Amino acid sequence: MPAASNKQRKMNEKEIQAVKQRFGIIGTNSRLNRAIEVALQVAKTDLSVLVTGESGVGKEFFPQIIHNFSTRKHGPYFAINCGAIPEGTIDSELFGHEKGAYTDAKSERKGYFEIANGGTLFLDEVGELPLQTQVRLLRVLETGEFIRMGSSQVLKTSVRVVTATNLDMRQAIRSGRFREDLYYRLSAVEIRVPPLRERKEDIPLLFRKFALDFSDKYRMPAIRLNEEATRLLQSYYWNGNIRQLKNVAERVSIIETNHDITAETLRRYLPENEMETGLQPLSSFQASGDTYMNERELLYKVLFDMRKDITELKQQMAQQSQQPIQPSVVNVGTPMVKMGASTDTPSDEEFQQVEEVHDEPDSIVEIEKEAIRRALERFHGNRKATAQALGMGERTLYRKIKEYGL
Repeated sequence: MPAASNKQRKMNEKEIQAVKQRFGIIGTNSRLNRAIEVALQVAKTDLSVLVTGESGVGKEFFPQIIHNFSTRKHGPYFAINCGAIPEGTIDSELFGHEKGAYTDAKSERKGYFEIANGGTLFLDEVGELPLQTQVRLLRVLETGEFIRMGSSQVLKTSVRVVTATNLDMRQAIRSGRFREDLYYRLSAVEIRVPPLRERKEDIPLLFRKFALDFSDKYRMPAIRLNEEATRLLQSYYWNGNIRQLKNVAERVSIIETNHDITAETLRRYLPENEMETGLQPLSSFQASGDTYMNERELLYKVLFDMRKDITELKQQMAQQSQQPIQPSVVNVGTPMVKMGASTDTPSDEEFQQVEEVHDEPDSIVEIEKEAIRRALERFHGNRKATAQALGMGERTLYRKIKEYGL
């Protein structure tokens, strides 16, 4: 029996190694190997799979593994980033629409659930789906049925759904952002991809691979780390995981003329406040909401909330100018602004208060712009991490980046 068990283990190791070579996965970590092993086992079934892990850990490889080792491997495969599609068009993208379903619907369109029939659909950042879309998704997962926007005809599809998220889904459920029944439907099998800090033995291997890639790309000698630099690399927290490591390797490759890299040289590319003992993982933001947040993020969040309160106050004051004013007190985060008790239209003094409130957001806009700029800089342009740190949705962040020209 032990001999058979050893033989099976060796077969699994060979199969896992073959998968790594096929998909370009670097590493020998046992947790990474286990994640690949589970993906291979579940690929033979038609169960829904939820891939979890922090941003930048390589979650996108696992849906491909599952599809290519499944009975659907000859069918279509589509990967959709749910966080990058505007809320108003996500239903059309997934389920299609009829001509005239909305203003710009000049012709009918098939959605991904229709064109991926017989294949696999990978929904990345599934935690960003609007609640209305979650209802539609739950129906198609349970019954295989869906309806195009603007239509009443029920269509059938057979699609294997694999999803991924870096959110703490249980926290999202508690906060009302995600349906609990959909979560259990999506996570029949859950695969957790370990962060880079849990794969210390893989960090030098990955860095060497990236260094060689950039050497070929930019036609220059590959950079090399000495022992002290390697230890420094392994002690770093890697909040941005593999994506951040690749970014550092590229910058060092381009900028440094001496290709023998010491710890002193490498340290210039690693922010000191992100050493292993100095930073908590992004999942701690997700798991406990505001329980962990350094002073800067806390200040930014207060400012965002204050701006929202001021906007609501402006709306209330505008409404008061159209109807009798009732005694009330509105809390805008810091000062208490008391409304008059008169049933007449607002006095000149009250309108002056409104004008003062209108002037306030200009400075807050500048603070918000600077907060977003600094957070983007801190997280090396990673929008997902920036949105999480600032306590806002990714769509909101995308809109504000465009609005502020960042």
